[in-house]
Amino acid sequence: MDAGDFIFAMFIGQRCCFVLELTLFHTPTRVLTIGHFMKVDKGGEDAFFVSSYSGGVIAVADGVSGWAEQNVNPALFSQELISNASHLVGDEEVNYDPRILIRKAHAATSSTGSATVIVAMLERNGILKIANVGDCGLRVVRKGQIIFSSTPQEHYFDCPYQLSSEVVGQTYLDAKVSSVELMEGDTIIMGSDGLFDNVFDHEVVSTVARYNNVSNAAKALANLAHNHSIDSNFDSPYSLEARAQGYDVPWWKKILGGKLDDITVIVGQVISS
Repeated sequence: MDAGDFIFAMFIGQRCCFVLELTLFHTPTRVLTIGHFMKVDKGGEDAFFVSSYSGGVIAVADGVSGWAEQNVNPALFSQELISNASHLVGDEEVNYDPRILIRKAHAATSSTGSATVIVAMLERNGILKIANVGDCGLRVVRKGQIIFSSTPQEHYFDCPYQLSSEVVGQTYLDAKVSSVELMEGDTIIMGSDGLFDNVFDHEVVSTVARYNNVSNAAKALANLAHNHSIDSNFDSPYSLEARAQGYDVPWWKKILGGKLDDITVIVGQVISS
């Protein structure tokens, strides 16, 4: 395959696509996001965008819920950050660098709050560039195996790196930058921590393998994450990490259960143009 042939496949037939699904509590759209039941009235705190620029650009941001204690809507920062990023993808200064896109989007965001964010940009030569601040995540699956997994950034357990309206937050310079050479047929899964705190990697792989299109795969992953999040007996990735980090509980009690959270899932597949 010649260089410049790679684009993301959209299940509705456009050049770049990911299936996102707006929460089970809202009218379904082509994107899959499931809102925490306590946050649905505000639309949830996750935000995302999908762009057909070049080979395709996808991004997810997760507003930090702690701002609600200061009577700040945590969704506003993540929504504005993502809106700014979506309008800046073709900016000459960005020059197809996801870290610079994060810098410019952050600088343009005036809302009070903070958010974790991940951006992935696919060049037409098949190189996927990724920049990540915090604990949103991305996996690349090839022939039933995960060939790339982003690494969460945390100050300590359950306190991720985050872009902020305050000077104490992280900046684009703190972003973890990665690149992956993709092949036709590779599947990209991006999500907020609501996905990866509740679904193990092997479940991601097996779920994606069951579906022939990204639409159904995204829906299945989001629903699986939601079901795990409300299961108090499920030994989730979140509960395993809590125990590994020495989270303090009485000696007679074991940390179990999923993590109630907003859940955003983007699934895409690489095709040749």
